[in-house]
Amino acid sequence: MRRSANATWRGGLKDGTGTFGVQSGAIKELGFGFRTRFEDAPGTNPEELIAAAHAGCFSMALSAQLGERGITPEAIETTSTITFENLTLQKSVLKTTVKARGADKAKVEEAAAAAKVGCPISKVLKLEIVLELTIVS
Repeated sequence: MRRSANATWRGGLKDGTGTFGVQSGAIKELGFGFRTRFEDAPGTNPEELIAAAHAGCFSMALSAQLGERGITPEAIETTSTITFENLTLQKSVLKTTVKARGADKAKVEEAAAAAKVGCPISKVLKLEIVLELTIVS
């Protein structure tokens, strides 16, 4: 399986603009620029897209790990917050809530720890990964 995305940048670093797109067409010509990346201008940036990928990948990996332990979650909600400092991704904090009625807390924690290191996006990120887990049973 291969997946692709594209980006186009026009102009200088501070005055230029860019767009992202993905193979599936789910994202087309999504704009970004210096201000959306390094300031608080509305819009997206590469780090935000990495955070989305990490949150989604981790949630799916956790679902798989829970399934291996005989637990079917009602819901897994994950927010990834990426820290970007000194032009380096420093940390991803995964704040996750698992809703699984009657689930054994120790099994959920074990599954989450396995998903944290086993998620394909976690494997490629060269940064600290912190997991903040809440279990609702």
